[in-house]
Amino acid sequence: MERWKPSYDCEEDAMAAPSVCPVAETVPTAQRIFGDISTNRLWTFRVRVNERLSAHEQLGIVGSCEALGNWKHTGAALMTREESQDEDEDGHVWTAQVYIPRHCDTQYRYVVFGVDAASEQLLVRRWEVQLEPRCIKELDEQPPECQETFGCVNGQEKVDRGWLTKESLVQLKFFYAPFTWKQRMKRRLVHVKVTPMNLRIPTTGCAEMAPVSTLEDSLSNDTHDTRENGGDSTAFAFSEVVTLSADSCEVRTQEQFGTACSATDLVIFHLTVADLDNVAYLVDLYSYKSKVEREDGPPHHLGYHYVLPNLFKRSEGNLELPITCAKTHRPLGMMKLGYLIVKPSSYSAHMDMRVSYTRYWNNKWTGLDVGHRGSGTSFKAMDAVIRENTITSLKNAAEHGADMVEFDVQLSKDLVPVVYHDFMIYVSLKSKCSMQEHDFLSLPMRELTLEQLKKLKVYHTAEGLSRETRSFHNDDLLEHQPFPQLADVLEALDEHIGFNIEIKWSQRLQDGRMEEEFEHVVDRNLYIDCILDVVLRKAGSRRIVFSCFDPDICTMLRYKQNRYPVMFLTLGHTTKYQKYMDPRGNAMETAVWHAVAMELLGIVAHTEDLLRDPSQVNLAKERGLVLFCWGDDNNSKDTIKLLKELGLHAIIYDKMDVLTTKEVKQSVFLLQAKDSQKEMLKLQALEMGHVWHTSASGSEEQQA
Repeated sequence: MERWKPSYDCEEDAMAAPSVCPVAETVPTAQRIFGDISTNRLWTFRVRVNERLSAHEQLGIVGSCEALGNWKHTGAALMTREESQDEDEDGHVWTAQVYIPRHCDTQYRYVVFGVDAASEQLLVRRWEVQLEPRCIKELDEQPPECQETFGCVNGQEKVDRGWLTKESLVQLKFFYAPFTWKQRMKRRLVHVKVTPMNLRIPTTGCAEMAPVSTLEDSLSNDTHDTRENGGDSTAFAFSEVVTLSADSCEVRTQEQFGTACSATDLVIFHLTVADLDNVAYLVDLYSYKSKVEREDGPPHHLGYHYVLPNLFKRSEGNLELPITCAKTHRPLGMMKLGYLIVKPSSYSAHMDMRVSYTRYWNNKWTGLDVGHRGSGTSFKAMDAVIRENTITSLKNAAEHGADMVEFDVQLSKDLVPVVYHDFMIYVSLKSKCSMQEHDFLSLPMRELTLEQLKKLKVYHTAEGLSRETRSFHNDDLLEHQPFPQLADVLEALDEHIGFNIEIKWSQRLQDGRMEEEFEHVVDRNLYIDCILDVVLRKAGSRRIVFSCFDPDICTMLRYKQNRYPVMFLTLGHTTKYQKYMDPRGNAMETAVWHAVAMELLGIVAHTEDLLRDPSQVNLAKERGLVLFCWGDDNNSKDTIKLLKELGLHAIIYDKMDVLTTKEVKQSVFLLQAKDSQKEMLKLQALEMGHVWHTSASGSEEQQA
């Protein structure tokens, strides 16, 4: 599906937090009636889907009336597929008759649902995400033989993957052919296939149970794929895969005999499962002896391993597993793989489908000025007078024309999202008035509760290492204090100031050390849920973009909500910082592939890498990605000018009051809101018979 960025300006209630309302019950029928028939009209929906849906996928309609679920996916009207004479054709026509309100407009979207017949649970697989949904006007009459096309509205095709509601996402990562074999196997190109298997014990008696096919039989054809293909022992799941490469970086259905995992491949198996605790994963390994054999017949089944759910101790980790020979059932070798478990947030089921901004970016939003930690890093420059990542710092950047402010969020020990950059802090053990060599202690910030962070005398890492304290302007005032709560920041700043919220998460470096000295104690899913809960409740209509250096955190942010866009922060080729063990952010190219695969809005590139090779900007633009940049190199008017000329969508830099070249010190979002208000006043004036003209001063006025 082509990446998309709308060029129109209609943004009513843009990026508003989703409303919370009771979840409706699913009524899988093609005809519904709510209320008096005299107040409703029967409408026939007919739409063509130009792709072949799987056995457990079904088209549905969600919309603005009760019969269409009031934008809740659980209340959607499911459609019926029309019989086709040509069963081999790709795509089918789906229909439904629904009573919709007679005396008001009805807005709606088409959705591809995954339907679990056992639990009657609906999974949002893919849905139309145009900023403006389809609409049936109050006075519209049913057009004869009208047929719409799924995903295509007014000539623009925009379809996104859904988010997790009750199901879970399991990713198994096979990076750089992680297999250890006997000598004779080392040069083999291995193909891997992963099949979710049902572990739940049937409730029927043993005599009624269907016979279980042998392992070899189940591996010789495509019917063992998942329950969507009819297998009895397979789980209800959708088994997909992506290879991060220039040729293939979009998630796709697995092939019958798996995906090649060579020494240069980054392969991620993308598995959506409904019953996480009762699903195992059958990993099959295949190999072809020659290219001729690959074209003419099936491969050799080398080996297999069952990955049981009890091996997933946390939301992420690494496994070293034995490979069992498919022929002799003896040990054949070992394989190492990483895994990620993404669970739905507690808020997920309440998100509606009225609008999504996960890949929305207005074409007018280019060269935006983003205040780094508000008014800039305060512990690198000795002339800084405002402490970084405080409410005052953020407000100061906004007052000097920042379109957005960037700041860092992590959790305190009591799981409160606070704004702070460093993982480590120094705590005074004695007097607050002076610092002697042994007067302070280095601690992970996450080891202190919010109350402790507020009450204790806490020093920045730079102060602890240099033994020199810093003082800032009005440091004792509340809005000048470090560790402001994310909820307070969302309420304190004007809603027309956009937020780039960087999620802090310590990663493992290439040398094996952690960025933070200690391992994580809070699970990834809980960590992200705590942050999302605050944002979704407090954000209002503010423009918000999430970002993170950890690619798996970006994936979690993308699939835990359907409202806000996510961008992948990258190091690229650098001499200033140590690279991460995870390769996805260590080069611009792999970062772009990951962003495309996980349907992220874009990437935040390191300016050092962009200046080394400016042509890399095209890597992102050609894929339709939005491109921000960060780095100390941005703190120069000449560099900012160059980056804007290269077409970057936003530049993150320090000292907004010094480096901005804006004449009007207002955010682009505020100016856009004012323009929208003017247009509305013009329309109202015309409707009332008034004349609207432009005065000699250039201002627009209304006359009777």
